[in-house]
Amino acid sequence: MQLRYSFRVYPSAGQSMALSRAFGCARVVFNDALRARETARTTGLPFIPSGELSKQLTAAKKTPDRAWLTEVSSVVLQQSLRDLDTAYRNFFDGLKGRRPKMGPPRFKSRKDTRQSVRFTANAGWKITTGGKLRLPKIGDVAVKWSRSLPSAPSTVTVIKDSAGRYFASFVVETDPETPPATDNVVGIDLGLTHFAILSDGTKIDSPRFLRRAEKKLKKAQQDLSRKTKGSKNRAKARIKVARAHARTADARREFHHQLSTKIIRENQAVAVEDLAVKGLARTRMAKSVHDAGWSAFTTMLEYKAALYGRTFHRIGRFEPTSQVCSACGVKDGPKPLGVRVWTCGACGAVLDRDINAAVNVAKAAGLAVSACGARVRPGLLPAQREETGTHPKPQPATTGRQTGISVL
Repeated sequence: MQLRYSFRVYPSAGQSMALSRAFGCARVVFNDALRARETARTTGLPFIPSGELSKQLTAAKKTPDRAWLTEVSSVVLQQSLRDLDTAYRNFFDGLKGRRPKMGPPRFKSRKDTRQSVRFTANAGWKITTGGKLRLPKIGDVAVKWSRSLPSAPSTVTVIKDSAGRYFASFVVETDPETPPATDNVVGIDLGLTHFAILSDGTKIDSPRFLRRAEKKLKKAQQDLSRKTKGSKNRAKARIKVARAHARTADARREFHHQLSTKIIRENQAVAVEDLAVKGLARTRMAKSVHDAGWSAFTTMLEYKAALYGRTFHRIGRFEPTSQVCSACGVKDGPKPLGVRVWTCGACGAVLDRDINAAVNVAKAAGLAVSACGARVRPGLLPAQREETGTHPKPQPATTGRQTGISVL
């Protein structure tokens, strides 16, 4: 499988200028190709193929208006054309229902805070013996290696983010790892008060990185709003705001990586619920939902399960995990969010709402999880009227409306 590894790079002043030139040239080639295709569409001409766009690029390099395109690697410009093809392919696949709908390709702006260029093996880039990244027409760029690459990378993408930081992103082919097998299986219920609740009763508190950094972010944003538009001081203030947000995002990503790796290594099978994050992000809980980052976390669980040879399950979002008793499987109906502990009306089990939901998530995925993981304790219930006589009446059959997740 393919994995992507990102490392921080520190170009010199001259190398930063060369990278900015490469960003600009790639952007111009992308916009020129997009404009050519849009012009053909509006005039009723057929769709311009990639080969024709490549020929137009070669011809443009020989004109005075685009002669400066020769100052950067030609591979960067060709990759920009391939990026446009990918954007069109994603757009058309969305219209055909093959993937979620996406908008058509848009023109890139020099004011975009995130810029990137990609080098393939044809560009002749390499990692030197001294640990630097040698890029064509840019030079040897210093890299801070936090780990070694598992195999030789096929491509490298140099990225400048909104905070002004540079990263080198490598794509490598790697074989799945085989950690020791285990009999543990777990269901995960994601929340806001607790970030994750496991079916074994473990509760992981939500770090709330954005909430904790709100005071600093507010101060940085206020400083930015007081600066004159277009001034250098405003540009500096914008960088400060971007760096503050980047620190928060980096801390959240690190938390997701550590927790997802721990869960995958310790369990043979993992089940999560497919949450409607977009819908929840339109409610008054939007800031807390974005702060939690559920989608990024579940994506990490999915690809790490494939990497370590584990099993990953994603159950439907309409599964009534919070309404079904994990002890007897009877659906007890919806409950307000303020109800955190409830008693099953059928068996009398006292259930923790979140842990009960995590157990039901595992059972809905077909994992053999014991209901005792939901901290079930039988409550004292008065005897039913049918049980008080010497000749009890037969119990009526359970209706389909009451049937919930079956008990394994």
